[in-house]
Order: sequence, then C-alpha cells, then structure tokens
Amino acid sequence: MQDLFQPLTVRSLTMPNRFAMAPMTRQASPGGIPGGDVAEYYRRRAAGGVGLIITEGIRLPDPAAGFPASVPTIAGDEVLAGWTRVVDGVHAEGATIAAQLWHQGVERRDDDGVVPVGPSGVDGRGEPRGRALERDELHRIAQEYAHSAANARDVGFDAVEIHGAHGYLLDEFLWERTNLRTDEYGGSLAERTRFPAEVVGAVREAVGPDYPIIFRFSQWKGTDYTASIVEDPTQLAELLTPLVDAGVDMLHPSTRRHYVPAFEDHLEDHEAGLSLAGWTKKVTGMPVIAVGSVGLDTQFRSEKRGEVIAPAPLDRLVEQFEAGEFDVVAVGRALLADPTWVNRLRRGDLDGFGGYDAAAALSKLA
Repeated sequence: MQDLFQPLTVRSLTMPNRFAMAPMTRQASPGGIPGGDVAEYYRRRAAGGVGLIITEGIRLPDPAAGFPASVPTIAGDEVLAGWTRVVDGVHAEGATIAAQLWHQGVERRDDDGVVPVGPSGVDGRGEPRGRALERDELHRIAQEYAHSAANARDVGFDAVEIHGAHGYLLDEFLWERTNLRTDEYGGSLAERTRFPAEVVGAVREAVGPDYPIIFRFSQWKGTDYTASIVEDPTQLAELLTPLVDAGVDMLHPSTRRHYVPAFEDHLEDHEAGLSLAGWTKKVTGMPVIAVGSVGLDTQFRSEKRGEVIAPAPLDRLVEQFEAGEFDVVAVGRALLADPTWVNRLRRGDLDGFGGYDAAAALSKLA
C-alpha cells in the first residue's frame, strides 16, 4: 500500500500521492458561483489526505452547456474569485486540484426553455432530443472549452480534466448511438473522435505546453450501463491515440467497478483479466486514473437484473497497481462518507472496507 503514497509528476503537476477525489456533481453553487461552503468541502478532502482533487463538473459559459444554474461555471469575476478561494484552501492543505470542464449535450434538462444540443439531436436511448449542432458551431464550443481551461489555469488550478464520459456532449460524438452525423464528424470511430480531439487541441493551445490535460471517458452511459464505444483493445487504441496526439497527458477511464475485466470475451486467457484502466495504459503508455467503487463496504446491484455485487477488497486494488494497470486511483463515495478516508488508510486504521458507519456519515455530508 505504501507505493500508493509516493508522488507522481505529470508536466507541471506533482501530486503528493496517488489518490484522487473523483468528480461528483453537487449543484451547490447558486448562480454558478462557488461559495465558502464549496471551498470548505474541498479543503476537508485535501486535509483528509487526497493528493489530487478533481472538481465536480464545471459547466461551460454557454446557456446550452448545463443545467441547473446551481452547477458552477468558470466565467465572471465573482465566479473566478470563488474558485480562487477553493484552490487556495486545497493548496494550503498540501494537495493539488484539477477543474473538470463539462458540457452536458442533449442530456441537459430543458426546464428553463433552453434547447439541448448534441451531435445529432438524439439521446442515449436513441430517441429525438434537442437539436443537432451545425458544423460551424463546433469551433465556437471548442473555444469555450479553451477559454474555460485558461481561466482555470489563471486562478491557480493545477490541471484541467475534459469530461468526455457518461453520455454527455463529447461522449455523444464518440458513441455510435448518439452520433448519426454524415459529415467529417460522424461515421467511423476515427471520424467520431475528431471533435473531441479538436477540443483537446484548442485547450492545449490555450493553456500552453506544460499545463496538464486529463481526459475522462467511459464505456457506460447514464442512460445505459451496458453501453460500449469500443469492443476490443485495437478499437480502444484507435479511440485514444488522436486524443493523446492532440495534447492529453493523463487518461481517466470511468468504470463502475475498477476491478472488472474490460474485454474478457475477446482476448486470450492471459490478457482477459485486465481492467479498462489497464488496457488504457497498455495501448497508450500514458498515466492513467482508475476509478469505480473503491472503498465501498456495501453490496450493490449490477447491470444484470437481480445480480448483487460485493465490493472488492482493497488488496485487489493494490494488486492492480503493482501490476501497472494504473498510476492514480480516484475515490468517490467513500470520501463523501469520510473526508479522512485516505489518511486513515495510510495509518492502517480502516476497519474492513470502511471502518465507519457510512449511512450515518452520508446523512451529515458537508
């Protein structure tokens, strides 16, 4: 376990250990402005031992990018002052922090009358929703990502993460079900990857050569846990290579369970056990963040009807790390229940999976 407490440097970012706080939406920033409670929320997790905090999704400064207004943005003097307080609090505790940039695409709620936009005006269920983006709108959106990333850098964030997972805008371009375009941004996997890669390129140009860019992607979607955008490691390499070439420094494959093999039905026995994080590292050679049910101590249901899954012991996480499957592990719900989870793990005073009453702790969330 001690190797997980060694530093990691990626470009200008040096994490004090290999534990990250996973991005988790809170809707706790009225008017998009992160207040003192947001700063304290992140500060507590930094004080609890996390090496890198990845913020909740920060919506781009475009009305169509996100809803509700309590999801934070990253534009305007008051907003940027709020993020400065967040960053300063995290840094004071010795941790680092990345801003996750988010466009919700057609999954954006339209309660306020704003029409959602996506590659084809089709949602993750294959049903019409919102409208398709015009070709000449894509450059403007890429520049919104770039401007937001530059704002994040300027207020002191140590990195940015581009949210390309879970069925939101960039993932909608990657996924065949939601990308029905017939221009150069739709069709083959290489063409579907074109716009996300252009976003990465615009961000790289805006933040400079030494500022770290993380890209989060996933097979599963909020509307379909069994979905996939690639079927084997060859396709995974085809998906990720353009993103790396465009400027991505670290990849964050989001999985619901970190220990589940990614392509076991398509491979030889000696390869079948690799997780999506492991395959991501193998086909790209880039630093990788693993995530998915780390530290949970309760059973939960799987994608299959009636199946109940028991969490994997932390020994399994260590085995994956020692095998080189990932460089950083992101922890989500365990940190909501106990902000000191990482420090307690380091001291060795976690009892079993959690060592605390998770239900009671979750009822008292900061």
